[in-house]
Amino acid sequence: MQVAVVTGGSSGIGAALARHLAEKGWHCVLVARNEDRLRALADDIGGEYEVCDVGDRQAVDRMAAAVLERHPAVKLLANNAGLSGRTPGDRRRRGFIDTDPEWIEELFRVNFLGAVWCLRAFMPGLEAARPSHVVNVASVAGTVAVPPGLYSATKHALVAFSRSLAAYLPAQGIHVHTVNPGFVETPGFPQRGVLGSRLLERLVVEPEEVARRIVSAVEHNRPEIFVPGWYRIPALAQAVAPGLVSRLLARRRA
Repeated sequence: MQVAVVTGGSSGIGAALARHLAEKGWHCVLVARNEDRLRALADDIGGEYEVCDVGDRQAVDRMAAAVLERHPAVKLLANNAGLSGRTPGDRRRRGFIDTDPEWIEELFRVNFLGAVWCLRAFMPGLEAARPSHVVNVASVAGTVAVPPGLYSATKHALVAFSRSLAAYLPAQGIHVHTVNPGFVETPGFPQRGVLGSRLLERLVVEPEEVARRIVSAVEHNRPEIFVPGWYRIPALAQAVAPGLVSRLLARRRA
């Protein structure tokens, strides 16, 4: 039995990924904060669940210990849990000055440190299952500096962390996959009706498409993917001509 741990597994990309993995015979352990949705999905796919806030390091350690006691070998860890850049209840992305400091800290705890804490905690299970896989679901915003900056900064940190892991963990039998989705319609990241542009809203994809691409990346051992693939173009533009990208983004916000 191949065991996969999926954080943010109660909805959106995480739920779609768990369903897709289960269809392929994986046994999934879902991790999130909403127990009702976790229980319903776990029952539906024949999996398990653990209620945990991945931004809480001690909670992650307790959760991982409980999972590893049942499943000493974890073949796949999908670090998917994340928060949007919008303050809860606010459909607008505020500038960093107008954002509550507590929310800024929460963004970094969940979007970046959550992946760090989960990987540290599940390393014994990944080592026991070698060759094994770590998937870090980042964002195109982790490769392009998108205003107002806070969400993008958390994802830049995750992309840098994931890419650095990919430079040495494969030699230890643990393959690392960085996943950079664009606009995805999920309960936690509503896109349609808030992007302010019909053109941008046409670019929104469903979480099932991201899930399929993640599984394909694992099966074909692809270190980094963009969903859809053409999002690699703005990422390359950011690397080659950051000043030009900044001016284009400023013009869009004007």
